[in-house]
Amino acid sequence: MWSVLLFAGGLAWGQSPHEAVPDVTLGKRIFDSQCAVCHGQGGTGGRGPALTKPKLAKAPDEESLRRAIAQGIPPEMPGSWQLSVREVASVARYVVGLGQVAPEKLPGDAQHGRAVFQAKGCGGCHLVAGQGTARGPDLSAIGAKRNGAHLRASITQPAAHLAEDYLLVEVVSAGKTVRGVRLAEDPFTLQLRDGAGALHSFRKSQVQRWRHLPAESSMPAFARNLSATELDDLVAWLASLRGEQQ
Repeated sequence: MWSVLLFAGGLAWGQSPHEAVPDVTLGKRIFDSQCAVCHGQGGTGGRGPALTKPKLAKAPDEESLRRAIAQGIPPEMPGSWQLSVREVASVARYVVGLGQVAPEKLPGDAQHGRAVFQAKGCGGCHLVAGQGTARGPDLSAIGAKRNGAHLRASITQPAAHLAEDYLLVEVVSAGKTVRGVRLAEDPFTLQLRDGAGALHSFRKSQVQRWRHLPAESSMPAFARNLSATELDDLVAWLASLRGEQQ
């Protein structure tokens, strides 16, 4: 039965994206009438979770968000089988926008900021448009997710603005201490990646001790490593990164 309903609602996910061009105005109208009862007006939260976040835990990208809207997330969220492909795409695009910040007019030379990013070796830990290393957060669309003040503080005081999913962990095993970003953890095991990019896996019962380091960051603070002009330029460039090809 569900397959019939999904088909009738136009939710043929193999279709070309061009067949479902989203309309944010339409998406907001549908959201306000059908989704806000749980998620609140503007996605600020209610019976359902707030959606005003740069990345949603159960729908981290727009395609997965479309699927969640169409098919639901059992048992809490029902599927929207009555919506067409275009309507689903429109709601998803509207919701994505709730977690984005508007472009700002910031001091600094964004083009020189790109050169600062490269000169300071930031690509050794961060990806931008597929270039660099994924030891730290992908910055390809960071300007759509964080405002200028947050970007500046993250550069000068990174431990005060830790990114989600980048918790540092320290493990002492066989007399050796290993620090790294947690990749996975359950009651019995712990996996992390150290500063050199090496992967480590531990059984908690076999290590001497382990601890989370929620107030520390693997990223060094650049407060003393950048001039005021360089900092302005770097912030301006990062703020310009909104997911388009750089």
